[in-house]
Amino acid sequence: MLPPLSRTPQPDTASASSKLSSQPTAQGSALDESQKTAATSPQGQKTQLNEQILQASLDVSISSGNNSMALLYRTAIDNINEQLAPEFGPNALQAAMQQDNSPEATAERILSLSTAFFDSYASQHPNKDPEDVARHFVDIMRGGFEKGYNEAASILKGLGVLEEGGLVATEIGKTFELVQKGYDDFLQTKLDALQDSASADQ
Repeated sequence: MLPPLSRTPQPDTASASSKLSSQPTAQGSALDESQKTAATSPQGQKTQLNEQILQASLDVSISSGNNSMALLYRTAIDNINEQLAPEFGPNALQAAMQQDNSPEATAERILSLSTAFFDSYASQHPNKDPEDVARHFVDIMRGGFEKGYNEAASILKGLGVLEEGGLVATEIGKTFELVQKGYDDFLQTKLDALQDSASADQ
């Protein structure tokens, strides 16, 4: 059980302000006032409290299934990053936070972030058959995604939230299918474009 959350003590802005008052300026006074307002405003206090809640309740959120889609997204992106690292360096994909975590949105982000590297990947393999390049690229992305998916599923199963037929299992399963279909469609689009180009050259 997590210990009760306590509000972060607010700094003694009045004391700090009085120390600076020996040489007051209009700009300094405005800055002090804005800092004081931010620290004591309901929005400022809410932001601080939200940060504490997010930090303290991460494990609880995941165990209850609330962040299962975020977990799937993060592990998939992390493993795709690993696949890209040898040629593009670490963290080639940047996982965005605080987003729509529906299966459709999660799948779209995974697909758009990973397939965006195709042109760069192809340019690094100019002497290979373009069709082989497209197939190999999709294999790499698919392999990274599947590894991330399996890791996420294993974590969620260990936490007891991946019951067959349950909401979490249904959502990550749907995401898996959408991403796989997205990679299939991406590859087919590339292969069709190559065939059209070859026909035009003849």
